[in-house]
Amino acid sequence: MKNDALAGRKHSADRKKHRKKERTEPVSKASGSVSASAGDSGEERDKKIAAAIRNVTEALCESEGMELVCVEYQREARGRVLRLYIDKPGGVRLSDCAYISRQVGDMLDVSTDPDIENIGPYSLEVTSPGSDRPVEKKADFEKFRGRKIKIRIRRQHSEGQKTKTVSVSIQGILSAVSGESVEIQTGHQTLSIPFQEIRRARLVSEN
Repeated sequence: MKNDALAGRKHSADRKKHRKKERTEPVSKASGSVSASAGDSGEERDKKIAAAIRNVTEALCESEGMELVCVEYQREARGRVLRLYIDKPGGVRLSDCAYISRQVGDMLDVSTDPDIENIGPYSLEVTSPGSDRPVEKKADFEKFRGRKIKIRIRRQHSEGQKTKTVSVSIQGILSAVSGESVEIQTGHQTLSIPFQEIRRARLVSEN
């Protein structure tokens, strides 16, 4: 594989659907985030599943000298997609993605974790993080201070006597990480965002 292809694209390894053993086509990039939409309990369930899968698979990646950067489980146009972003010094290769994909698929097929066992059909992808790298762990927020970042948050919004949950995207410079929140500089304004409100964060490519 050409070096420029490794540097310029994300690489996904296709994987069978959970328990159904069906092949799926790889997707190179996650779908875009919504700027404003009503939240639902389904998103909370998806995050719980993603966290359970991280608990099961992180040790595997570490044993192979790789970092599990982020785990996403979400609905996309072609159905449910489980996407693992991995990295290692010098960058990951397609063979790394394919190997981790096979191992993770087998692990999830036999998992007895209740959040994983009844997950239903999904497409599994393993990919390198790319220039618009997901930021999930608190240590990564510390690492990328000073970089431009896009964060999607969920907040309670009151309209009269009704309260609903809305999703909002914020883009700016990640200026500080303190306690249980991050600070984002947007123009002349600094916003403090609690970690518990963050649903997805991703670096913004400056190329």
